[in-house]
Amino acid sequence: MKFTLHQKDAKSNARAGSIVTDHGIIETPIFMPVGTAGSVKAVHQRELKKDVKAQIILGNTYHLYLRPGLDIIEKAGGLHRFTGWDKPILTDSGGYQVFSLAGTRKINEEGVVFKSHIDGSKHHFTPEGVMDIQRTIGADIIMAFDECTPYPCEWDYAKASMELTHRWLQRCQTRFDETEGKYGYKQTFFPIVQGSVYKDLRKASAEFIAQQGRDGNAIGGLSVGEPAEMMYEMTEWVTDILPEDKPRYLMGVGTPANILEAIALGVDMFDCVMPTRNARNGMLFTTEGIINIRNEKWKEDFSPVDTGFVNKVSNFYSKAYLRHLTISKEMLAAQIASIHNLSFYLWLVGQARERILAGDFATWKNQMVQKVSQRL
Repeated sequence: MKFTLHQKDAKSNARAGSIVTDHGIIETPIFMPVGTAGSVKAVHQRELKKDVKAQIILGNTYHLYLRPGLDIIEKAGGLHRFTGWDKPILTDSGGYQVFSLAGTRKINEEGVVFKSHIDGSKHHFTPEGVMDIQRTIGADIIMAFDECTPYPCEWDYAKASMELTHRWLQRCQTRFDETEGKYGYKQTFFPIVQGSVYKDLRKASAEFIAQQGRDGNAIGGLSVGEPAEMMYEMTEWVTDILPEDKPRYLMGVGTPANILEAIALGVDMFDCVMPTRNARNGMLFTTEGIINIRNEKWKEDFSPVDTGFVNKVSNFYSKAYLRHLTISKEMLAAQIASIHNLSFYLWLVGQARERILAGDFATWKNQMVQKVSQRL
């Protein structure tokens, strides 16, 4: 993997760059649609490419490990061939999913023992095992195994968790560096900064991660319930330390406004289930603000869902029709809304990139944050 920094914004820390992988080039800043179990929910690969214009998608180690299982994925030739997606893939390590299973998992120095949410069977994730799992899944970018702390948590717990994450990281790196990919292309490895919402811990973790000299770095443990301003503060502390010549990935974030603010702080990569999950519940993110398509006010609105950017789905279907489909619980509603929301997110980060290259990002960002945050 190679990262090239093309332009920095003069009035913020926003950056425009590009990441070269064996499955294609990713132009940053970028949003990665979440394909948890090998599928971006309600969206066909064809639409991901042509309408959404996704450059990279995310898969989840925990879910793919449980179902369909590593044997099936390996026999298929890796996740790319199994799903028919020929562009880059990133896999998270399963750390967040294990964190979310608080009632059914046990963490110790060796790793995590947890019960499957599918059938209750017992499983054991170790740093070494998670590297092997992600090698088998075959993602272009694989993540370190970490512990994601809850919010709020005490400083003592956050410190112990961060130090465990760092020890796990060293084991992950050793295993990654002594193994090879299985499918004839290169994989790269990102460590993850932790430290909850404590400045001293975040700075210590960022310094430790920066010292590892990997091809990219991630910021984890945010967007777990803390106020947005606190998330931005943590992000700024970390981006000031992480190396400038490596991509920075803020995991699990977030709303359009969150993404714009984090881009201004120097973040390059994002993922979040929000655009697809909220789409399935009738919430649309648009160039003019946020729409709850279930509301009565859209019943006779025959204007397109969004004309603020060029997209054949957003520009073609009317709000009234999408409301009808949503209220009627038609499957097409989830498809249209998901394609629209993802297309908007990709358009938004694409516009951010263009504004960075043009030199007027900061002014544009401040205007867009106001627009995309308002309820219509």
